[in-house]
Amino acid sequence: MTLDIRGAQPDTDARLVAWVRQAAPYIHAFRGRTFVIAFGGEVLETGSAQALIHDIALLDSMGIRLVLVHGARPQIDAEMRMRGLEPRFHKGLRVTDGEALECVKRAMGVTRIEIEALLSQGLPNTPMAGAFLRVTGGNFVTARPVGVVDGIDFQYTGAVRKVIAEEIQADLAQENVVLITPISASPTGEIFNLAWEEVAEAVAVAVQADKLIYLCDAAGVVNAKGALIDALTADEAQKIAGKYLQAQAPEIARVLPSAVRACRAGVGRVHFLDRQSDGAMLMEFFTRDGVGTVMTQAPLARLRDATIDDVGAILRLIEPLEADGTLVKRGRERLEMEVSRFSLVEHDGVVVGCAALYPFTDAKSAELACVAVMPDFRRSGYGDQLRAYIETRARKMKLKQLFVLTTRTAHWFIERGFVESSVDALPAARREVYNLQRRSKVLVKTL
Repeated sequence: MTLDIRGAQPDTDARLVAWVRQAAPYIHAFRGRTFVIAFGGEVLETGSAQALIHDIALLDSMGIRLVLVHGARPQIDAEMRMRGLEPRFHKGLRVTDGEALECVKRAMGVTRIEIEALLSQGLPNTPMAGAFLRVTGGNFVTARPVGVVDGIDFQYTGAVRKVIAEEIQADLAQENVVLITPISASPTGEIFNLAWEEVAEAVAVAVQADKLIYLCDAAGVVNAKGALIDALTADEAQKIAGKYLQAQAPEIARVLPSAVRACRAGVGRVHFLDRQSDGAMLMEFFTRDGVGTVMTQAPLARLRDATIDDVGAILRLIEPLEADGTLVKRGRERLEMEVSRFSLVEHDGVVVGCAALYPFTDAKSAELACVAVMPDFRRSGYGDQLRAYIETRARKMKLKQLFVLTTRTAHWFIERGFVESSVDALPAARREVYNLQRRSKVLVKTL
């Protein structure tokens, strides 16, 4: 029996093609960038390890420089219980005495070997087929003792003293995947157990990573009501850590302070993703909406004035609305001449909305035109941000009135303070070119 796939699942094929095309700009943007991916030993205790390694191999094949930082908390706990020892923690940090340190060394070593084995796969008919990931490591991190905190001697629990960033960068330049185990020695030769989230933070800052990814026990950071926050700034995350830490999943709560410090120290983006969600990294990095929480130093959305380089992006935004008659058609030549009148909103570097301001200075009036936002972002408030930005531009020009001509979105503008008026309310120059066939409604707002 043979299967004819020439016409099979056209909808599925179309979605795949659309996804690949949508992902293309991100693939180009990420090539040569450095990602630090941090995850606990829980990954190896679930069925998600294999899928995670497949995604790591795919990222590597795209030319992304990868540093992996792993933990081994459940493996250490299991080793201790097997020896009749009870794990001890204080404020989420393990208290490591001499006996516990022996368990740490064994569990860390076994966990690292298992991860290296997964990264070394290359079976045919799997996502790893044809892949060869060179995995390196070394004494890139030196440690110091945590010491006594709240009257508790942490003994062989350590903190990061220094990261030898130059050596890590040298390995990355050789297209190696750097695997870092959170156990390290001090300059005196003592061995210390480190928290993997702190090691990931320190390494990401030291190598000036473009992204730090925490794979955790939840989809991301939530607000006081438990709803997922898709994007937030470091300052907003700091407030959440102070007020709503109890609302977070345990692992999110533990890594959040490290994430805030890393973001403030210059790491480009910090992502929180669910380690159990298959393909979470691919969905987060290569789709516009993402699936987890991303933290940035500044807000993810940015408003700015358009330049000639933005003409193509503006055309892609407005062409669907021109096709269905919502907007008046503009050719590329006209757009190139008028591009200075446009303002844009970017989401993570991608232009997702535009609006234009056409002033009639003699009448102290201006037209708000060509308001367009990508469908996926219309619930994000970007239309309102563009409107407010245009109003601010108009006020700076000493204009007293803003008007808009629309055939389909009158209610949206009325809800934002515009009042329906007649064609006679338009400036004379604009009234002369009013299109009687379109019969657009005229809405006016006093600034």
